[in-house]
Amino acid sequence: MTEAQPTPTPLLKRRPTSWRHPGFRQIVRAWVFTNLADSALFLMLAVWVKELTGSDGAAAMVFVLMGLPSLLAPFIGQIADRYSRKRLLTRANFLMVPILASLFAVSDSGRLWMIFIVVFFYGTMQFLTASAGSGLIRDLLPDSELASGNGTLQTIDQGLRLVSPLLGTALYVAFGPYAVVALTLACFAATGFLMSRLVITESPPAVREAGSSYWNEIGAGFRHLFTTPTLGTLTIVLTVAFAVIGMVNAAIFPLMEKGLGLEPAMLGVLISLQGVGAVAGGITSSTVVVRFTEKGAIAAGMALMGVGLVPFIGSNVPLAFLGMVVLGVGVPWVVVGYMTLRQKLTPPQLQGRTAAASNVALSLPQTVTTMAAAAMIDAIDYRILFVAAAAVTMLSVLAVIRTRQPVSA
Repeated sequence: MTEAQPTPTPLLKRRPTSWRHPGFRQIVRAWVFTNLADSALFLMLAVWVKELTGSDGAAAMVFVLMGLPSLLAPFIGQIADRYSRKRLLTRANFLMVPILASLFAVSDSGRLWMIFIVVFFYGTMQFLTASAGSGLIRDLLPDSELASGNGTLQTIDQGLRLVSPLLGTALYVAFGPYAVVALTLACFAATGFLMSRLVITESPPAVREAGSSYWNEIGAGFRHLFTTPTLGTLTIVLTVAFAVIGMVNAAIFPLMEKGLGLEPAMLGVLISLQGVGAVAGGITSSTVVVRFTEKGAIAAGMALMGVGLVPFIGSNVPLAFLGMVVLGVGVPWVVVGYMTLRQKLTPPQLQGRTAAASNVALSLPQTVTTMAAAAMIDAIDYRILFVAAAAVTMLSVLAVIRTRQPVSA
């Protein structure tokens, strides 16, 4: 059903329209705690493993194990659609408390396996939150306010990514790893408590269709994602674009040392600049969606990302810093536009599986291209990767513009 679009409001409005829903305000409070835990812990774990073992490879395994649960995302999405999402997230957050508490038993490299197991469960929790959370937001908000809700959550995500790693690092340096574990444990407990008190009328859990196999139900999210008009085309376009952009992750240190003449330690400055842009992008994303539709927000965001990549082909440091901010603004516009469209075009009983399918479709190819680029970065000019990423990103803008905006969105 087509809904009337709200009257456009100023880009920096005081309060999102989604805030008027008590259930959404409860979700936001829980979101703050879960993202605080997320941003504070995962970098600390890699540093802790490095200090325990002295091995770069062992530290890198933290990031590998964090992403490994993406292979389980379709199964996680199935669970998110089969049960009450509120109860699922409540119990899962409370379950993370004893899992994280096991880290207090780690005192030397002989118990490194305990850290790796915790990291795997931690990564699984992230995918469960994404899959179940998508359905909860869809149940809480009308179509006209989904962009506002998604933009608010994106702003929280990006804002805490600026603050939480610094907090985690400060705690680690001052009091050791157990202090960060304690903070994260408390955050998961708080999230579980807040989720248990969430006021929401949930859509009924999905039931298996007669004659449908378990594996057929698992794949329902992928089928919906790629066969739904407009949504399928945009997913393919973004998958290709993000996969190519993933190559520049492997080129970041050659860029800094050979192109910009900066020390590797300056990477933190670049990431912070992107974070500042991403916060601005999160704040403005819902208004961009309202004014220009979901498709327009995706196209505008991709254009900003393409423009932001161009300065990295050269060696001008101020332009590179500006490019990082522009790139940061574009990412939330793309994410909020795509997420809002996906939620609108997906039935309630498929929200978890479709969210999981989109996470795999957009993140897994990017991981593969990053690994491939890392394997050949010493043999090619790093600028080729930035040229390719900028070109494909700008071409994707044309592909998005030519995609039909669905009537129901």
